Amino acid sequence: MVFTAGQIAGILEGEVEGNPEISVHKLAKIEEGEIGSLTFLANPKYTSFIYTTKASVTIVNKDFIPEQDIETTMIKVDDAYESFSKILEYYNQVKNIKIGIESPVFTADDAVYGKDFYLGAFSYLGNKVTIGNNVKIYPNVFVGDNVRIDDNVVIFAGAKIYSETVIGKNCIIHSGAIIGADGFGYSPNKDGTFTRVPQTGNVILEDNVDVGAGTTIDRATLGSTILRRGVKLDNQIQIAHNVEIGKNTVIAAQTGIAGSTKIGKNCMIGGQVGIVGHITIGDNVKIQAQSGIGRNIKDNEVLQGSPALNYGDFNKSYVHFKNLPKIVKKIEKLDKKIDSDQNKG
Repeated sequence: MVFTAGQIAGILEGEVEGNPEISVHKLAKIEEGEIGSLTFLANPKYTSFIYTTKASVTIVNKDFIPEQDIETTMIKVDDAYESFSKILEYYNQVKNIKIGIESPVFTADDAVYGKDFYLGAFSYLGNKVTIGNNVKIYPNVFVGDNVRIDDNVVIFAGAKIYSETVIGKNCIIHSGAIIGADGFGYSPNKDGTFTRVPQTGNVILEDNVDVGAGTTIDRATLGSTILRRGVKLDNQIQIAHNVEIGKNTVIAAQTGIAGSTKIGKNCMIGGQVGIVGHITIGDNVKIQAQSGIGRNIKDNEVLQGSPALNYGDFNKSYVHFKNLPKIVKKIEKLDKKIDSDQNKG
């Protein structure tokens, strides 16, 4: 895709200083800019690069005044960072404009889809699937029976959506994600074997949920596993059966959440966090990476460690953890002195 500086300025409501007809077809960092690329300058630390960049067009703040000659065409806007983000979103939308059904695919006779629908090759739509408007399903996606997908959803290649799943508006599901597989439910027998407990529930993703590549979200044993509006999941996360995650909570990669745990809204959970089942985590909780959570957590707590401690307590304790060898030596010296004094007595 090719855009001129004038077209970009029109999208951003900015002003062109330089050649409005110069075109760009790719994006770049300002220090790596090449002819035909678009970049931006927002952080003053990178100002020196605007005089050497080969980028054809650079988005800058309106108050930027060059102190020497520059070759790049500038587009002046109120907020360069925000404007560049807007262009990234626009570019992504234009890039992903796909409409129509490729071949070969399988669609059940009673599957229903809305306008501006795209279905990539080798995909499968099961019985009584209902799909809204402007949904994009890329190649090799499986969508099981009775799945409901609302408007403006994007499902990237290779994702698997099991039966009965409900997906709200504006969701993004990345490659390799598996939504609705059976929860890990088994009952032990006296002879040491295990009997599988049927998982008869489903998964519900409310509006504006993002699911990262390789992430798995299990269906409920009964009822629903629910991700509330605005939840954002990184890659390779495991969400177990009957988990509920509150709105606008974000979770980083390789975190695992065991069954029936409830997580509040606006939480931030770092990478490789382990959370046991059947507990409740409050609102606005922050959990540092690699922490282990094994108890109920109140609102607004900040936690670190395994088992997790209050963040401030953990940092204070860590000072002593590092000094343990010295502390042990001091204790040993004190013991010897006490023994010596007692012997003298």
